[in-house]
Amino acid sequence: MLHALGEILLRAVPTFLLLIFLHFYMKSVFFKPLEKVLQARYEATEGARKLAQESLARAADKAGQYESALFAAKSEIYQAQEEAFRDLQDQQSAAVAGARAAAEAEIQQARALLAADIAQAKTTLAAESDALAGRIADAILRRSAA
Repeated sequence: MLHALGEILLRAVPTFLLLIFLHFYMKSVFFKPLEKVLQARYEATEGARKLAQESLARAADKAGQYESALFAAKSEIYQAQEEAFRDLQDQQSAAVAGARAAAEAEIQQARALLAADIAQAKTTLAAESDALAGRIADAILRRSAA
């Protein structure tokens, strides 16, 4: 029986050697190129994925920078607008104060002219009333003498 087993093993050696040869042949001819192609494909897709992630990260950074720059520009514009508004209000206040002072000066001048006119009218009326009283008295005296 040992002899039959040895004979079976001896017949199996060429098959075993053929399987080992087939294994190394398939490994070098089929599996290594396939593995290289799969590795290249993985690197290409993974590289593209990494590039896309890096691009997204850079885009997010730039968006953040743009937002902060936009916020700073808006705040600058608002401050400039507020300053311009304050300057305009100051100019309007100064113009109103100047107009008010001019109006007050004109009112004072008009009051002075009116007071002078009133005083002149009083003196004129007093003089005319004396003359008119004298005429009336003369007219009454003439009528009573006549």
